[in-house]
Amino acid sequence: MSNIAFRSTIVFLLFSAVLSTPPEDPIKCATSENTTCTITNSYGAFPDRSICKAAQVLYPTTEQELVSVVASATRNKTKMKVATRFSHSIPKLVCPEGENGLLISTKYLNKILKVDVETRTMTVESGVTLQQLINEAAKVGLALPYAPYWWGLTIGGLMGTGAHGSTLRGKGSAVHDYVVELRIVRPAGPEDGYAMVENLNEQHEDLNAAKVSLGVLGVISQITLKLEPLFKRSITYVAKDDSDLGGQVVAFGDAHEFADITWYPSQHKAIYRVDDRVPINTSGNGLYDFIPFRPTPSLASVFIRTTEEIQESTNDANGKCIVASTASNTLITAAYGLTNNGIIFAGYPIIGFQNRLQSSGSCLDSLQDALITTCAWDPRMKGLFFHQTTFSIRLSFVKSFIEDVQKLVELEPKGLCVLGLYNGMLMRYVTASSAYLGHQENALDIDITYYRSKDPMTPRLYEDILEEVEQLGIFKYGGLPHWGKNRNLAFEGAIKKYKSAEYFLKVKEKYDLDGLFSSTWTDQVLGLKDGVTILKDGCALEGLCICLQDSHCNPSKGYYCRPGKVYKEARVCTNLK
Repeated sequence: MSNIAFRSTIVFLLFSAVLSTPPEDPIKCATSENTTCTITNSYGAFPDRSICKAAQVLYPTTEQELVSVVASATRNKTKMKVATRFSHSIPKLVCPEGENGLLISTKYLNKILKVDVETRTMTVESGVTLQQLINEAAKVGLALPYAPYWWGLTIGGLMGTGAHGSTLRGKGSAVHDYVVELRIVRPAGPEDGYAMVENLNEQHEDLNAAKVSLGVLGVISQITLKLEPLFKRSITYVAKDDSDLGGQVVAFGDAHEFADITWYPSQHKAIYRVDDRVPINTSGNGLYDFIPFRPTPSLASVFIRTTEEIQESTNDANGKCIVASTASNTLITAAYGLTNNGIIFAGYPIIGFQNRLQSSGSCLDSLQDALITTCAWDPRMKGLFFHQTTFSIRLSFVKSFIEDVQKLVELEPKGLCVLGLYNGMLMRYVTASSAYLGHQENALDIDITYYRSKDPMTPRLYEDILEEVEQLGIFKYGGLPHWGKNRNLAFEGAIKKYKSAEYFLKVKEKYDLDGLFSSTWTDQVLGLKDGVTILKDGCALEGLCICLQDSHCNPSKGYYCRPGKVYKEARVCTNLK
């Protein structure tokens, strides 16, 4: 596709209709009794491309029903996993063991139970979405201070994986650090009816295990969050050359409460988000409807994906760089979806209430439109299909990491052009958490999204460059993997990076002695079993392993295992050319 055609497509996306076909249910069953089921994630593919199976799915609507479900499964020693309405996590956290397990969906545990304006707390069921929580809090003049930018998450789900926004202030940007109480249903012995409800408040040490649990302790039924009075923010995006990015990133996070940075390494450009609170009486009613989260015309999604597949198959690096520059410049010009009044962007700063700026996801909101528009990654369409690599690096290491990536760009100037097609390298700030599996110290969370081939044996253009970036962050600089994102190799040895892991495992044993909420995958991630990486032909191409021998790449297509260009300890799949 020509640059002009691509630019036209992007402009079309900016003004696309507000209607959209919501994502389909990630759980599908062969019978009306909800038996013989499969589950996948919202992208339609786990890192190993498997489809997980379960004998049955149940949909409790109250805590009492949930207790009954867990008790019955425990009595029968049935493996269980919790599923959410969106199933947005990339790793296989929702997969029960084998084909005879039980899925417990929180889809109908979706009620706001209590709002206390005086104490500024809200109690919700675990299936309540982030969007619901934000909207209901705002109705009574309250706000969640920090949150993920995508609101298509349930509160139970985002807690389970440690999802977060961006700040170095207060308790930090992770939602779980604003939980003051929760109730969790777990297996028990016959003397307790095979299931019991644990009520955990801030004085209970087990709360630090339950706040980020990967779903292996039981099913969270209720969550109470500490909120703040509704406030206003002012947002301005500032584009700068990236030559001093490494020296600026820590100071910038300290200077602005909601700061983040979007980096386009091959374009030598960084977009600084200058974002702070302002007095509540400051004029402005801005809205953030992030463009990549808007309803996307399905034909446009297919067109863009087809273009990228052609560029990959023909090794058209120049074409990919041109299109990436066009895409990123268009987003920057359109202020990424910010408007001054919910309709038009008339210039910075954008000033508005917290609930209108903190999170978005309008592709989820509308009625069915026969797939004319969807979320851009909807697997029913042949649109976006990608990997995500996300890790957090301690602030003292960030400058060195950025400089290493810049060295890679010097060696291969086009090697990271692909990031311009996927909103660059998003860098958000996180703080140390009391959660045993939360962040261990103040850090920069680096989120990288990039092309994934439909054929697992087909190498990507500049495969080696992104693999080296991944290994730089995770291994050289000891980055912590995001529990809800990443390819398998990111979790290799990850549990050893958590100083309180042993305390988490003790709580896990106490709450679920028989491991009914665990699976082989979660046992591997938690270091209880070997095998988090999968050694087979082509495994390195999909991030299922670090390449140890040439067959882990694809020698038939000219890709072999080689050391990294900057990080010599890295092992990457490289074309001999």
